[in-house]
Amino acid sequence: MGENEPSAPGPAQQDKKMAYHKVNADQRAQGHSPYLDNDELQATALELEWDMEKELEEPGFDHFRLDSAVQHHLGNSQSPDLDLEPIQASSSPKGRFQRLQEDPDYISHYTRQAPKSNRCSFFRILKVFCTALILFIFGIVIGYYARKKCPSPPASQEPNNPHIYHEILKEIKAENIQQIYRDLLQYTREDDVDVAMKILVQWHSQGLEDVRLVNYSVLLDLPDSSSNTVTLKSSGECFYPSGQQCSRDPKTLHSQDLLYSYAAYSAKGTLEAELVDVQYGTMEDLLRIQAITNVTKKIALLKLGQSPLLYKLSLLEDAGFGGVLLYADPCDLPKTTDLADKAFMVSLNSGGDPSTPGYASIGKKIISLNIQSVTTYKTISNVIGYLKGAVFPDRYIIIGSHHSSLNPYGGQGWASSTAVITALIQALTLKAKRGWRPDRTIVFCSWGGTAFGNIGSYEWAEDLKRVLQRNVVAYVSLHDPVRGNSTLHPVASPSLQQLAAESQSLNCVEKTRCPGSNVSSVQIQGDSDYFINHLGVPATQFSYEDIKTSENSSFLSEALFPVHATKTEELDPSFSLHETIAKLTGQVTLKIANEPVLPFNALDIALEVQNSLKGDEVGVPQLLAVASRLRDTAELFQSDEMRPANDPKERAPVRVRMLNDVLQSLEKSFLVHQAPPGLYRNILYRLDERTSQFSVLLEALEHCKLHQSNETIQAALSEVLNSINSAQVYFKAGLDVFETTLAGKK
Repeated sequence: MGENEPSAPGPAQQDKKMAYHKVNADQRAQGHSPYLDNDELQATALELEWDMEKELEEPGFDHFRLDSAVQHHLGNSQSPDLDLEPIQASSSPKGRFQRLQEDPDYISHYTRQAPKSNRCSFFRILKVFCTALILFIFGIVIGYYARKKCPSPPASQEPNNPHIYHEILKEIKAENIQQIYRDLLQYTREDDVDVAMKILVQWHSQGLEDVRLVNYSVLLDLPDSSSNTVTLKSSGECFYPSGQQCSRDPKTLHSQDLLYSYAAYSAKGTLEAELVDVQYGTMEDLLRIQAITNVTKKIALLKLGQSPLLYKLSLLEDAGFGGVLLYADPCDLPKTTDLADKAFMVSLNSGGDPSTPGYASIGKKIISLNIQSVTTYKTISNVIGYLKGAVFPDRYIIIGSHHSSLNPYGGQGWASSTAVITALIQALTLKAKRGWRPDRTIVFCSWGGTAFGNIGSYEWAEDLKRVLQRNVVAYVSLHDPVRGNSTLHPVASPSLQQLAAESQSLNCVEKTRCPGSNVSSVQIQGDSDYFINHLGVPATQFSYEDIKTSENSSFLSEALFPVHATKTEELDPSFSLHETIAKLTGQVTLKIANEPVLPFNALDIALEVQNSLKGDEVGVPQLLAVASRLRDTAELFQSDEMRPANDPKERAPVRVRMLNDVLQSLEKSFLVHQAPPGLYRNILYRLDERTSQFSVLLEALEHCKLHQSNETIQAALSEVLNSINSAQVYFKAGLDVFETTLAGKK
């Protein structure tokens, strides 16, 4: 479901003026990005100037709801208007940072004596004294009874104390995760809405008080009653996509695997044409094929792997192919994996509900592809739970998993993801029952529709885009946490790499083989997509994988093979790997939710940019020059603002809140306006472990070979330059704001 925004702001929006003013165009560095002015990149480098004399009412959870204009897209929901009234941000008629000085947690450090008057009469003084005495006694009585009934305020418990983290994480146990996993397996044959409702009940029973079910009616592409087939014209032999012959009695086959072996959102009908082996569909493969034959309207025999499927399909379509027959090369699979005669599903949907976008060598062999599927609207559900923050409830850390989406897609694989997030909820709520609260709000999400293009997360984020752009601090992914048992594979955006590495060293034990794992910023599958590529939110994910037998196996996870419960238990019989993932995720989440200064590293972003330019063949001097300026500014920002803010003796609350707002939006500058299909819009992420360069520049270079034109490389180079320039302006503006705003207040 896409955004359905009104043409003009509502009355509430007209009355409330943000205390941010965009930097004028003449204040930007040369080469600024024209794309930073569109709606996709709000709250970026151009929104750093605070006017502390104007009113600012921060949009908190009271704004975290759906407009009536988009209500008709929803199906039955437990909370139709997504009313999050119980979780509201504090508001004040004063500026946002003036409001901090009134916070009870800070008053004791910054109180001022009231001015005394020499003109008060004796009787007036006596009257004031008596009134104060009465109020004092009354306050003692109220305080006595309130103290007996109410727990101590969260601030007094030092929620960012590492000892608190240890107490929470020690409650996460492998045997608990295993029991939750086995309980979830009972739901695998039920409808998506029913599964979501049972997850909701389970989360609530664990102590998560505020849990909602959010339903969407979305366009899905489902298998028809008959399976897709491939027929050889020369012999008339018919095969199912798994390779099994059609002549066999379907009842003796794995009928579900046959039925659900298809490409969601592909074209329908029958195509008869010559089959051409294009290997992995790389640019070299296509150039080689085009040099020896005309490929127009022919069918490409394509291996999965090496690069995103959507990107390879766009190249094949551009070259003139009329269809594609996909397969996974057994040589690319880990030795522990046996996928012989196993069907699989892929989705050709780039993300969200496709009906509301933006709101989500074998020679001379003739074959006939018969593609059958049905498009229909169905209800998918998200489960959203909240653990309200005690100090900054209007700042959210989102932890995302996914659940069964119209069985049997993915088999029981989703149960791993849900079991881990449920165990984490259990540990956090157990501490919350004793009076503890995180400083920032933690939002737990179990997404529906993941197999069809991350529809659930896209629709939810598209509906709440404006609030999420301002308020989401980080996204922590639990997508398929245990897909192997050989290697821990941590992925984090540049600003979170240091935190992910530190958390890994604290939580890993010898038996789980964590040491030696490097944190990288590479494209990952799952529901983090929208948050990374449309909101510019820092993200991280921990998962276990098998050692790759070949570099070609990257992006094989785009194919969804049915996963059975026995497979998960074989990979992790003691569930110790699940426990490690839960604790790593919990450690990172607690740090982000509770540290006074967000544990994001500005300098690491600049270093990642410089590393991405190593070996680049295009525009090296110009790119290196702007990257060098970015690093210099980032170093200054790190030393002048980050260092004193992280020292409790030098820390000023008003500067901390301003600093956190700057840190929260560090990566938004690196969202390019457009990227090739399947490639991230966030240029800070690489395609895979084999490449370190900017993906959009590498793709543009490849495209030049195909079209004999440098138009694409110039456009890509411009986008990258604009992004780096914008980030440099952002850092510089942040430094200027701290100095000018606070100097003015003095």
